[in-house]
Amino acid sequence: MLRFWFAIPLWQRVLGALVLGVATGLLWGPEAAQIKWIGDFFIAAIKMLVVPLIFFSLVSGVTAIGDLRKLGAVGGRAILLFIITGQIAVWIGLALGTFFQPGSGLDTSAIELGDVPQSNFTSWTDMIVATVPSSPVQVMADGAVLPLIVFSLLIGIGILMAKDEGTPIARIFDSGSIVMQKVTALVMELTPFGVFALIAWVAGTLGPQALTALAKLVALNYVGCLILIAVVYVGLIRLVAKLNLADFFRGMVDAMAVAYSTASSSATLPVTLRCLQSNLGVSRSVSSFTASLGATVNMDGTAMYLGLATLFGAQIFGVDLTFGDYILVAVTATVGSIGAAGIPGTGLIMMTLVFSSVGVPLETIAFVAGVDRIMDMMRTTTNVTSDATIATTVAVMVGELDREEYESDIDV
Repeated sequence: MLRFWFAIPLWQRVLGALVLGVATGLLWGPEAAQIKWIGDFFIAAIKMLVVPLIFFSLVSGVTAIGDLRKLGAVGGRAILLFIITGQIAVWIGLALGTFFQPGSGLDTSAIELGDVPQSNFTSWTDMIVATVPSSPVQVMADGAVLPLIVFSLLIGIGILMAKDEGTPIARIFDSGSIVMQKVTALVMELTPFGVFALIAWVAGTLGPQALTALAKLVALNYVGCLILIAVVYVGLIRLVAKLNLADFFRGMVDAMAVAYSTASSSATLPVTLRCLQSNLGVSRSVSSFTASLGATVNMDGTAMYLGLATLFGAQIFGVDLTFGDYILVAVTATVGSIGAAGIPGTGLIMMTLVFSSVGVPLETIAFVAGVDRIMDMMRTTTNVTSDATIATTVAVMVGELDREEYESDIDV
């Protein structure tokens, strides 16, 4: 029985649980709240992962850059483009959520909320001061977002500055990052059960209205990702790199297809590297550095979605967000996407970080968990396309792209 269960891909089990949970909730009605505790257990397991996953992933991501003084033109340009596209992505998500209001009009008065996280900061000056952790241990215990991020980045920079003496610690964080990815994969096995219980509770309490709101969220997720690809990445390739668009997408179609089917940037990385080197003519040094680093820290699709999902939750539960909150979401979603491991499902974990920063109830996860895989596939395709776009653009900037190879027929 167990062998048969695990033989089914996780995303298929989650979708099956979603359908079964909707049917159960509609038939059972408000009494479906009796099984909500299973979903609460799943959310608690997700919350458990946030601090160690971000800490190890961010430190590992910084140390993966290598010697900061030796990065030169390639590293500086790649990191700058990662930051710029990440910020554009999250603001696209915030704009879509603001204009289309996917969570508005849904009466959630029948839902009994747990402890609503309080916004960590009340003004921009408080936010700046609070980014410096007076006690890193207390920051981790409290799950404070920005101080944890700043501390993690400082540790990573310190390891790079220590050079050879910092190598042993860098290896520990690399190992810790891998271990946390494995632990995340274990917790993700709870997803079908959590999704079943949570969506049954939501459907039983709110009825078909909740499904309509979810459909709008899924549609906006795809629209946001398509805007990123069709406007931002196309703009970089055509206007900055001045390359033919058809050649680029023809060269990357294999990697994009694998990304959509696996929903994993890490699993797609070997295909991404092959497409960059064999199809697009990007040098091995530029492609290996940029794409490998991008698979760890460049998650534009995830950043866009975190902004969109935060507004979705705020609209569902009537949380008023100020422009300062929007800025805080932009910062935490961008950096949170950096801390998101390149494996399926970690977008759910990063939600806890962003929601907590602006006081959005974590019950929002109950709404999105069941359809997260459908959205994750498109987000991962966007992430991989972003990695390839930036690798190709940087290669042009530093003269490391073979134009004859780029314009030649694709190897089969």
